[in-house]
Amino acid sequence: MKPRYWKHLSQASSSDPKYVNALLEKHKDYADATLRKDARINIRLSSKDLRGLQKRAIEEGIPYQTLVASILHKYVEGRLRENG
Repeated sequence: MKPRYWKHLSQASSSDPKYVNALLEKHKDYADATLRKDARINIRLSSKDLRGLQKRAIEEGIPYQTLVASILHKYVEGRLRENG
């Protein structure tokens, strides 16, 4: 079942307040789904990779664990694509 805001997004312009509110609601739903965590993992990484993840997380303004979880989620959902 599609959330109630989806039909509005296809019918509105980006300057329409209803569109903006629907977009905000959509992203809040994404955030809620991302924040729902019920499992833990423990992995080993090279120090170089960990520093790289931490650097990218700082650039994004988020904790590196959140970045790692986001990358894994996108991979599982088939939304992580290789450039090139």
